[in-house]
Amino acid sequence: MVTVSPSLAYTLHLPRDPRAPGIGRATLRTVLAAHDLTQLIPTAELLAAELLANAHLHTDGPYALRLRAAESGRVRIGVWDSDPTVPRGFDAPGAVPPDMSENGRGLNLVRACADTWGAYALGGDRGGKLLWAECQRG
Repeated sequence: MVTVSPSLAYTLHLPRDPRAPGIGRATLRTVLAAHDLTQLIPTAELLAAELLANAHLHTDGPYALRLRAAESGRVRIGVWDSDPTVPRGFDAPGAVPPDMSENGRGLNLVRACADTWGAYALGGDRGGKLLWAECQRG
């Protein structure tokens, strides 16, 4: 008998609520465990935490967590928000905040821990942007 694994493709819409990033991380852990990708959880959760925190801190509206299978053993974590401006940490590689700055290191952390990453502004009715990062089995 042939079995088919369900596709890893999930979107979680999150309200502008301080609990939303935690709910997104919990959802990510559950989805990866359900797809037998538990070894990706530590890195994927770190990536999601930074992207979700960025959306929560720097936008005024709702945002969404997207999880997709990119290739065998690789997952793409994306966070959409309504602001079309790509943050400096993603569009200017190597940009580092001043030594004493309390903010601005999260997206550099994403770039350092992800296997690949990117961002793009979205057109159309929804607008906004999508920041994404991928990680894979070691």
